[in-house]
Amino acid sequence: MKLATIKDGSRDGQLAVVARDLKTAHMADAIAPTLQAALDDWAFMAPQLDGLYAQLNSGQARRAFDFDPAHCMAPLPRASSWTMGAAWQQPTAEEPVMVGGGEPLGAHEEIVLAHEEWGIDFGAGIAAILDDVPMGATPDEAHGRIRLLTLVNEISLRALMPDELARGGGLLQSKPATGFAPVAITPDELGDAWRGGKLHLRLRAALNGNLVGQPDAGVDMTFNFPQLVAHLCKTRRVRAGSIVGAGPVANKTSTKRGAVAPGYASIADQRAIETLADGEASTPYLRFGDTIRVEMLDERGKSVFGAIEQKIAKA
Repeated sequence: MKLATIKDGSRDGQLAVVARDLKTAHMADAIAPTLQAALDDWAFMAPQLDGLYAQLNSGQARRAFDFDPAHCMAPLPRASSWTMGAAWQQPTAEEPVMVGGGEPLGAHEEIVLAHEEWGIDFGAGIAAILDDVPMGATPDEAHGRIRLLTLVNEISLRALMPDELARGGGLLQSKPATGFAPVAITPDELGDAWRGGKLHLRLRAALNGNLVGQPDAGVDMTFNFPQLVAHLCKTRRVRAGSIVGAGPVANKTSTKRGAVAPGYASIADQRAIETLADGEASTPYLRFGDTIRVEMLDERGKSVFGAIEQKIAKA
């Protein structure tokens, strides 16, 4: 099933069930007021939400309305925790590197920042929304606690990162915000595209209307989602409503003549490729007024999660 959080003036919004084709929705207030409430009692709530989902898809839902992604908040505006890994950037690592994520924003909310000189970068990726996961859970146990999947646009301030790392701490100021897709979906919606703890579909990233990358999210992933979750809960229990991201999707760039390169899902990845090839990077970071669009299509060319479309705005 597909779920969204609709703006209602409150901090947590209202839970809605969204049709498979993303055209209509139905408020779930008779079942659960928020997505967090549904996750807190998932075994009881999920079958009821799934029943409403079936009615919506068959055209039998009595209070269906046109679905507008612009009215969506992040699925969990106040997530229990929000942690990001770098699953595509650690080919020789034995354990993933993970950092805390920034403020969760809706799919059409602006990214508001003070300075372009901070090196504004986007990061098109995927995140998993979890049920309770006990401390010390194995990857197999963690796999069974992944309740929903969604897309993210992780904003990074690349010019601030060196100073933060030089001080011996983690990344905080350089991870200000993250945009979330309008819809989060249960893994069964993906069919065979969800296997091995990976999502085997291409993730499309566009800058100002121009496609810059469409890497395959199921390829070149060093750590799958169950491994990321198990790493997170090695020393702690993880509460229902926690989110784990895997970082910007990245495929190894092909050097064969005539091969179609997958492009990039963050400017930092593109700049790294340019530096290796030419000795210096030429692609600039984002400017105020730039718009990022992140979307994933299924094998029929239909949008799976709806699109993130965010503008970079000056504070």
